[in-house]
Amino acid sequence: MNETSISVDALQSTQVVELSEHVRQDIDAWLQRYPDDQKQSAVLAALRAVQHENKGFLTTPLMNAVADYLDMPKIAVYEVASFYSMFETKPVGEHCIAVCTNISCMLKGGYDILHHIEKKLGIKVGESSEDGKFFLKKEEECLAACAGAPMMQVNHVYFEDLTEAKVDEILDNVESLAAHHG
Repeated sequence: MNETSISVDALQSTQVVELSEHVRQDIDAWLQRYPDDQKQSAVLAALRAVQHENKGFLTTPLMNAVADYLDMPKIAVYEVASFYSMFETKPVGEHCIAVCTNISCMLKGGYDILHHIEKKLGIKVGESSEDGKFFLKKEEECLAACAGAPMMQVNHVYFEDLTEAKVDEILDNVESLAAHHG
């Protein structure tokens, strides 16, 4: 579970924002997959699109805009955003790194990979690098790629069978990887 909290002050925000045309098109594509009376089914995709466009985090006004677009209670959107670890409700580094440390990855060196990344970037889990380039998410319980252990996600793209050298290559080339995958 995401340990992010949304402050009472933020929930009382009256700032109104509009979803961009690109985000609305993305959400609309997802809405086509669900019955008309089940618009809330697209909430995960909608929040992901908004977060991506907002440099990796959600604001209360953006969550309100998603709620309005999907005809959902605002609190239901806040609950989703604060529950799932894929969502951030405070500013974080541009490139999100999640290292799996569950049993398969742990047994194959997941913690060694995690500690290597911490040392390389000079940060600990839950922190962003000083330059704002990277955010190392709190430990992930499982990222569902056990056969490729140890593994991590960078900007939600899977990288498996990691070594320290492979991690260095991935992080040193993160901009070209982002352009290729995103």
